[in-house]
Amino acid sequence: MSRIQLINGSSVTQKADAIVNAANRYLAAGGGVCGAIFSMAGMQELTAACSKIKTPLRDGEVAITPAFNITSARYIIHAVGPNFAVTPTAFKELYMAYYNSLLELKNNDLHSISFPLISSGIFGGDLPDPAGESTKQCIRAYKSFVKEYPDYDIDVKLCAFSPREMQSASSVFSLY
Repeated sequence: MSRIQLINGSSVTQKADAIVNAANRYLAAGGGVCGAIFSMAGMQELTAACSKIKTPLRDGEVAITPAFNITSARYIIHAVGPNFAVTPTAFKELYMAYYNSLLELKNNDLHSISFPLISSGIFGGDLPDPAGESTKQCIRAYKSFVKEYPDYDIDVKLCAFSPREMQSASSVFSLY
């Protein structure tokens, strides 16, 4: 049976088949969760794997690589979330980053996934509640996926890193 849970912690250290990188369109090392993933996986190994993927990816698109030195997961799904400072109404693209990650999970016969709050940090732009909006789009994507693939069980961990993010995410999560 599929399930989704909200966790106050790092998405990078959760035990899952795949962890999600809040990636930039060139799949280059960055800051935040992206920087943590590249550091833990191995900068050289992950950079080399990402350089073999045709970029730039569009907002909402995903790619998969091995997790290399990350022992809690086997794969990294790189999901490009929109930058709301550039595209302030990119809610569909944010939804697609989550939904396409779940499809990539299924397409690789994987069942558990750990998400950060995509586009809730520097890519949150002027959104009044980036963590809440990201939570909402993750839940929408999860519900759509479960409805479309009722016989494919998935275990989704949505991770809010800071106490402030957790507070925002919890208030939205409790509505669903």
